[in-house]
Amino acid sequence: MPVLHLRFGSALITDAPMSDSIKKLRPVALSNWLLLVAVMVVVMVAVGGITRLTESGLSITQWKPITGAIPPLSQEAWQAEFELYKATGEYKNVTGPAGMDLAAFKFIFFWEWFHRLLGRLIGIAFALPLVWFWIRKAIPAGYKSRLVALLALGGLQGVFGWFMVRSGLAGTMTDVSHFWLSIHLLTALFTLGGLIWTALDLRRYAGGQVETARWTGTASWVGAILFVQLLLGAWVAGLNAGLASDSWPLMQGRLVPEFDRSQGILWAAAHDPFLIHFLHRWWAWVALAALIVMARHLKPIARKSSVAIHATLGTQIILGIATVVTGVALWIAVAHQLVGALLVASFAWGAHILGRGETRAVG
Repeated sequence: MPVLHLRFGSALITDAPMSDSIKKLRPVALSNWLLLVAVMVVVMVAVGGITRLTESGLSITQWKPITGAIPPLSQEAWQAEFELYKATGEYKNVTGPAGMDLAAFKFIFFWEWFHRLLGRLIGIAFALPLVWFWIRKAIPAGYKSRLVALLALGGLQGVFGWFMVRSGLAGTMTDVSHFWLSIHLLTALFTLGGLIWTALDLRRYAGGQVETARWTGTASWVGAILFVQLLLGAWVAGLNAGLASDSWPLMQGRLVPEFDRSQGILWAAAHDPFLIHFLHRWWAWVALAALIVMARHLKPIARKSSVAIHATLGTQIILGIATVVTGVALWIAVAHQLVGALLVASFAWGAHILGRGETRAVG
């Protein structure tokens, strides 16, 4: 029986023999697995937000990748962990003078332990199926290196997390470095985008379209604007700059707040909490405009993706304002970080669709 070849755009589509090969390779199963891991990463980002907002990040002062999965199981073990925490600058200068007792320590310890546990579970949820698919020869050509790169990013995420914690344990530090926090968070969001992009490529492969989506110019400039906003958001979190103002749109009764100019504007833009809060607050509108442009490009070819960008973007703006005016209320601020991750996921979805070169509606 002859094999029928059809070409749609830049993708080659074939009949039953190609379908049999694709079925053996299990691209749909691979895609579903990556999307499940992506959901876990979104949850991880939310838990990371809780960890940061409850000042829990320095409660575990050691990095034990294996044995650290087990929390203290006796009163003596709990007291030993508490004593290690008492040696930190955060306890000596912030939580200790505020009267922290063992019960309060157990609360912050739980969130840091749970955050690290989720990281371990994500690693297992990625590594074990990867080995299984690899042994079963179910991974299409060209995808093994990409999956290994995603696994490496997950490992780096753990390493960056520890560097972040260690930065807050040095000397008299009372908090983690906002630079390391931004690296830790942005790596997680980059990994999230990579998981979604690869999952969508595999969906197309399952439909017979072997060529992967390309990265477009629109994705580049919109992504760059979104990256700046995410970076500023991470710095706001790291410096507790959300507390710099509880009013909107003005700060301290003025549009541009007072900030430390003594070391230059560039230093202030990366260190001063008032200026960083101001920049994050107003760069959001640049990101809003850029993502709306992207969503309008998507609307004729992928309405669902356009709606997803609009919905997450609008919700994120509202939650950002609510976070400010409530004085960084815990669950509103956590929701702000969670929807931020969903916005990144929506952007990755939209960027992938633009990179397919399709001109007809795809839903």
